[in-house]
Amino acid sequence: MNVVLVIFDSLREDCIECLGAPPWGTVYTPNLNKFSEESFVLRRCYPESLPTLPARRAIYTGKRAYPFEEDVAFKGDNVINPGWGPILEERDTISEILQENGYYTALISDIQHQFKPSKNFHRGFDEWLWIRGYEFDVYRSGPIPSREEIDYWLPKELQTQLRINKLGQALMNMKGRTKEEDYFVANVMRESVRWLEQNADKENKFLLVEAWSPHEPWFVPKHYRDMYYDDYSKQQVLSPYSDLHDIDMSPEILKITQANYSAMVTMCDRWFGYLYDSIANMGMLDDTLIVVTTDHGHSIGDYNYVGKRGYPSTPEVLDIPVIIRHPDDKLGRGISSDILIQHTDITATILDIIGVNSKKSMRKLELFGMMQDDAKPVGEKSYDQISGSSGDVHDQKQGTFDMDGKSFFNALLNKENRFRDHVTVGWGAAVTVITDDWWFNCRVNGKGPFLYNLRSQKPFGENVADSYPDVSKELFDLALKDAGGKFPDYLMAMADSGKDAPGCSDLAVDL
Repeated sequence: MNVVLVIFDSLREDCIECLGAPPWGTVYTPNLNKFSEESFVLRRCYPESLPTLPARRAIYTGKRAYPFEEDVAFKGDNVINPGWGPILEERDTISEILQENGYYTALISDIQHQFKPSKNFHRGFDEWLWIRGYEFDVYRSGPIPSREEIDYWLPKELQTQLRINKLGQALMNMKGRTKEEDYFVANVMRESVRWLEQNADKENKFLLVEAWSPHEPWFVPKHYRDMYYDDYSKQQVLSPYSDLHDIDMSPEILKITQANYSAMVTMCDRWFGYLYDSIANMGMLDDTLIVVTTDHGHSIGDYNYVGKRGYPSTPEVLDIPVIIRHPDDKLGRGISSDILIQHTDITATILDIIGVNSKKSMRKLELFGMMQDDAKPVGEKSYDQISGSSGDVHDQKQGTFDMDGKSFFNALLNKENRFRDHVTVGWGAAVTVITDDWWFNCRVNGKGPFLYNLRSQKPFGENVADSYPDVSKELFDLALKDAGGKFPDYLMAMADSGKDAPGCSDLAVDL
């Protein structure tokens, strides 16, 4: 069975049309709508930790990044957020596990953070392709944008020197991209299809598709913008990561920001449709598991904030979609589930569905013509002796991986209404605990609690922490338990100081 895992960045669950609508109106996603009709749809999935890299560490390994004790900054690296370090060498990644089980693996990504010096998110992939130039990747050094260009794309009232510099780099990177096929999400999906075509002869393939879109900067072709707003005397393509009370963002500029984000989501949908239709055209649907998810969402005016933050945390950032199409689409067609799951569970579930439950002791080297079918190293069994004469990867002992995640596949098949009793989400020096009844958020030192009753008509309309101190304590104790009983000293110091990671809180610095 093939596996295609698609991870978008900053894709709000309520911006997938069939799953809801943001406060500013419907976002059009016809391809994801159609895909959802054929799939299991998980409605209550949450990150294990945020933002970009911690979330991917959890997905790639099935292990927690929270409470961020494992950060290492190697030479040439920069750890800008807790959990931003590379994947530890002793951690098994899903790509390594599948590679050990005879899969041919590839990563197609335009996320610059995965490929910075000393990062190792491409570990375990036979092939990997970094599509350069998105966001503020120092990809080109000119021509330097004019003042008129800067003023067009970023309103003067939002301009700071840091934002001007970063916008300037993004504009230099975008020079010459004149048609839709040149945009980043289009490139990612086109290269993914090309890889699938080139490797059609491989029996078992694992393709991880990483699309930085719909993350800012929100550059989109005009015809997508026109779907949501058609009076553009100026643009707004950067997130200020600020409370709206602290910046001069007019209702018009906010509306343009929301329209550009919506346009990016619709462009993502169009190119996901290209990937999905290509898989169908190649006759791969009945032998390919397809999983679509994201790392987190993004506030665009919600609760008077633009950006993403962990304190106070809110659902437009933490609610994430997980959509899983099984090769036998009758298994999942039309099934929607509200069980609580986290990023770490996605990894365990993929391995469970395809029947891979342990690491092999050697690679299927004959794939490269490096050993004869009947050859084996001294003291080692051959690949076929380990996996069966057909190279089958099923019937392995369950639970042999060192993972915090657990498979929710049986819960879906049995239409169970309970899987986890809570989830814990780490973001900088704050933590969020979510149950069926409550949403609890505070600093890791226990101060500044927010408690919301999810059973109320307007759950986030009132902080009831003072009214339910016992509930707050119970949920904080769960957060502490999931952290191993203690938070790292540096994280406690961050909480005590009121300073936090970029983009994480009201006190955050600009990204």
